[in-house]
Amino acid sequence: MAPPDLAGPLKDALAKYHVEATAVMTLGPGRMVWDFYDGPRTIGIVPPVTRAARIDALKRASDLGKACGIPAVHTHCGFIPENPNDPLYPETVAAIKDVAGHCKANGQTFLMETGQESPITLLRAIEDTGLDNIGVNLDTANLILYGKGDPVGALDVIGKYVRGLHAKDGLYPTDPKKLGREVPIGQGRVNFPEVVRKLHQLAYTGPITIERETSGAQQEADIRASITFLDRLIASSYA
Repeated sequence: MAPPDLAGPLKDALAKYHVEATAVMTLGPGRMVWDFYDGPRTIGIVPPVTRAARIDALKRASDLGKACGIPAVHTHCGFIPENPNDPLYPETVAAIKDVAGHCKANGQTFLMETGQESPITLLRAIEDTGLDNIGVNLDTANLILYGKGDPVGALDVIGKYVRGLHAKDGLYPTDPKKLGREVPIGQGRVNFPEVVRKLHQLAYTGPITIERETSGAQQEADIRASITFLDRLIASSYA
């Protein structure tokens, strides 16, 4: 289905369930493996084999978002090379610029989600595009799950670019082949009081989206507990 065909049903569903959509996300098409071995060659717009198809999918997501009045598009760009001299690095920056330019023409922000790259690599990639509509979706757990840092320190590096936030918790990886383990908010290594305090210092007033990657009754229970946990922190930090 083309974006115009999807826009009507999506807008109706958002209105029916009183949901404010803050971003459209897409990752595919193609195979994706969320680990340290196959991840670098299957995730995001870094891998050359799937890059063109994924750029096209992101542009179509942008068009859908525009039709629905959704202000941002976000994705995992992939394992952006830490070494800016790696031939894949300028190719990735060009791909990001291509997608972000399309979003800019649609009046949208393009958000790069944290995880596969270090905060300084993410900062470098954003600034090397030369565009002013690129921001960060800070996933508080992903930096830990990928062993790339912690969200408190990341805010020192990329804080001014944060335009979205996924509230999630996790543990550092201990198996060099596998990501760390996600856990309910408050049970992992994310220092949420400090994250919220620093967001307040940065005058952040954007969305905070709770993300709990499990299913069933436990997912709902964890999300409800997270709402209570975060509401208390936000009230005390933003008072």
